[in-house]
Amino acid sequence: MSDEVVRIVPEGKLVFGMQLPAIAQSTLIAAPWERELGSDVPELVRAAQAADRSGFFYVAVCDHVAIPRELAPQMSTTWYDPISTLGFLAALTSRTRLMSNVLVGAYRHPLMTAKAFSTLDKLSGGRVILGVGAGHVEREFDALEVSFAERGKLLDAAIDGVKEAWGAEFIPSGDTEVGMTPRPVQQPRPPIWIGGSKPPALRRVAARGDGWIPQGTPRSLMPESIEYLRKHLEQVRPGAEPEIGVITERIHVGEPDWDVAPGTITGSPEAVAASLNEFGAMGVSHLQVGFQSRSIDELCDQIERFGTEVGPLLTR
Repeated sequence: MSDEVVRIVPEGKLVFGMQLPAIAQSTLIAAPWERELGSDVPELVRAAQAADRSGFFYVAVCDHVAIPRELAPQMSTTWYDPISTLGFLAALTSRTRLMSNVLVGAYRHPLMTAKAFSTLDKLSGGRVILGVGAGHVEREFDALEVSFAERGKLLDAAIDGVKEAWGAEFIPSGDTEVGMTPRPVQQPRPPIWIGGSKPPALRRVAARGDGWIPQGTPRSLMPESIEYLRKHLEQVRPGAEPEIGVITERIHVGEPDWDVAPGTITGSPEAVAASLNEFGAMGVSHLQVGFQSRSIDELCDQIERFGTEVGPLLTR
């Protein structure tokens, strides 16, 4: 298994992607209009195709399998399966990459993950980003009969196992070898970006990741986190340069005539880009953006305005 970092973001570019609406109904992430829909495939498709048209580097889907009843009022039980959903979207988009953000590595055998995402890479023409993370809902692990206490160790094994399966058609398995086709289109393999913000996640990115997807790291702590990551990179993979990402504050391009959430980035395209370029100056290469909106129409308008008016102004 190679420690080589697979980089896909063009040098000097600050690219952007987004989580898709309607398919995760948590009160923590879904806008009121999304929750009123329940779950609506047309809205999902409209947003994904708007992102595809507007130059978004990726669209992303979360991963939860079974939500404990006591958490359902906040998290809901509506979480579309990421592999099925991304496969569906592969046929409805042509340019944007397809990312799991993030697949819980411990929930599936590494060979199953490798098979699913190599197939998706084949069907999409080489557009997969495998985002993986440790997971956080202990009773969901219990329901799947997976050890919550060992989730970090299981995630490491999942990443290593997927890399091995993507590295060669046949790999050792017990006293024999097993083979897997179709092979990924992307070579040497699709990138694996690792989610999380705590020190164990950052050390995992340093040791194994092609990229980092922070989960909730505020802007003020990004320089400190990046410094911590680079320190550990020098210890375990000197010279390696994984892609560094961030989940930005919510955005509304223009001056809203309604009350948006505190901390929302608003204003002209130039003002929004100036705020986001602060991340580029820190060393960030990919932004996950989200928009303040009151309907699917407004969301698609924001997606298109961001892609056409703000995107060209982003630099690092």
